[in-house]
Amino acid sequence: MANTPISEMKISATNKDKLVIYQIFTRLFGNRNTTNKVYGTIEENGCGKFNDITNQALAELKKFGITHLWYTGVIEHATLTDYSAYGIAADHPLIVKGIAGSPYAVKDYYDVDPDLATDVNNRMQEFEALVKRTHTLDMKVIIDFIPNHVARQYHSNVRPAGVKDFGEDDDNTIAFSPDNNFYYIPNHDFIVPEGHKPPLDVTAPYHERPAKATGNDVFRAQPSQYDWYETIKLNYGVDYLNNRTPHFDPIPSTWLKMRDILSFWSEKGVDGFRCDMAEMVPVEFWSWVIPEIKKLYPGIIFIAEIYNPYEYHNYIRIGKFDYLYDKVGLYNSLRRLMEGHGSVEDITRLWQQESGDISENMLRFLENHDEQRIASRYFAGDPWTAVPAMTLSATLHTGPLMLYFGQELGVNPTVAEGFQGEDGRTTIFDYWGVPEFQDWVNGGKYNQEKLTWEQIRLRAFYESLNHFVLENEAIYAGQFYDLQYVNIDGQSFNYDKQFVYSYLRYTENQAFLFICNFNLHQKIETNVRIPQGAWTDVLKLGNTSAYKLKPVFPSFVTSVSPKASAITSTGIHVELPPSSVVVYAIVPE
Repeated sequence: MANTPISEMKISATNKDKLVIYQIFTRLFGNRNTTNKVYGTIEENGCGKFNDITNQALAELKKFGITHLWYTGVIEHATLTDYSAYGIAADHPLIVKGIAGSPYAVKDYYDVDPDLATDVNNRMQEFEALVKRTHTLDMKVIIDFIPNHVARQYHSNVRPAGVKDFGEDDDNTIAFSPDNNFYYIPNHDFIVPEGHKPPLDVTAPYHERPAKATGNDVFRAQPSQYDWYETIKLNYGVDYLNNRTPHFDPIPSTWLKMRDILSFWSEKGVDGFRCDMAEMVPVEFWSWVIPEIKKLYPGIIFIAEIYNPYEYHNYIRIGKFDYLYDKVGLYNSLRRLMEGHGSVEDITRLWQQESGDISENMLRFLENHDEQRIASRYFAGDPWTAVPAMTLSATLHTGPLMLYFGQELGVNPTVAEGFQGEDGRTTIFDYWGVPEFQDWVNGGKYNQEKLTWEQIRLRAFYESLNHFVLENEAIYAGQFYDLQYVNIDGQSFNYDKQFVYSYLRYTENQAFLFICNFNLHQKIETNVRIPQGAWTDVLKLGNTSAYKLKPVFPSFVTSVSPKASAITSTGIHVELPPSSVVVYAIVPE
């Protein structure tokens, strides 16, 4: 290891291997309306626009340490807002969730959501301008690709000439054909789920005959109110009613249509796709389509939303995905700790057994649009509880880190916002304003003038974490070494194997020691040992007396820097308050 203090190292902050993704729920991001009426219309509650994500907003996010922006809800979806004056057919209230509608009930794969446009007739140009603004500030654009299902009244008004719509050539008299785009329940009408209560008065019934299978693999005419009843399942050549028999030769029509859709958005400058419920689409499709797109757009990335750990390797090795959601693994383990009933022993087990050789492909997060907010009473109830968990998520391996808009401000939904009710999540189905985030938007200034002192400190923590992972090669490109095994053998002083987690990140130029305290209520006082083998054979350092430990993250840590001479004997003595972390750089004495 070079004898160079960390403060003097010149390391690029533009490393391509470490992504810091900021998920923007586009409809909510720039909305300054504070009415927040339950089931309010777009006129009553307002709606964020592409144009609200200004150069100023983007510059602040760049300064915050963001490399990729995931604009959620870009593609046109079913809604109860009437855009028939613009040639967009109205959706029936019985098959739309909320007033604004779910962004995952796609209505036209070749169009953008008219809600997001200042001038609806110019909506695609406004999206293209946002892409250009993002690129000008050297950030990348990610959008959702929703391959498994579409809105029940899907119809593309603006598809390119010569492109046939989904279902246009289907034989709807049979339940399954590899040539069909949809699955059918012949001779049956679709029946609206029992108990479904639309937010608007409905006089006309909804007609769909024959009924189509529902998006979450429900092959009956009447789904339940807990199903994805607003969507219909797309057919990728898998006969679900016959033991999931595949029919992939010749290439199914749906495969070809989806390849063209991905090419369409890639051509517009989109740099990556977050693929919704990717595991509900056969891995063989991904194995075919991702290389097809990357031949034309080599730098594009594909992120899979996936929840089955047994399929992780398949979707990386066979499916060719760049990254996978790490929800069932690390997120769930850290959430238990943040709620006070988990164990850090799960972390070692996870990286060894569940992710293992694909750890670098795992996308880590603590919030997104599907999950409850950290600050809510349904989760931790305190945004500061995330300090050790977020630090570990960002630094355990070199894979991407993701934040959800407002996470850095402690957003805490406390009232019902429409269809979703009050459940600790920020609504994805209705028009709404997010008060904590609106204070940062500050009328388009995008600054901290209206933030509380606690919000300013919390945002500073996240900003420093983002830059820490981007500016240090031991984090974005280094190796990981777990120190648990040597510290839970009874020899370390008061080492709590349930709440204390320690590890190294290193390259030949840098080494960091991480010590996390996940105990919500008690400080820890302990010694953390680095074994002699790790010191000499892994870190490849010489005499321990030539080095010391310097606390480098987070900035508010006040721990005393110990001498490295203690590393191989009694260890490093630390005192950490509840829900905290300290990171030491190993630097020359």
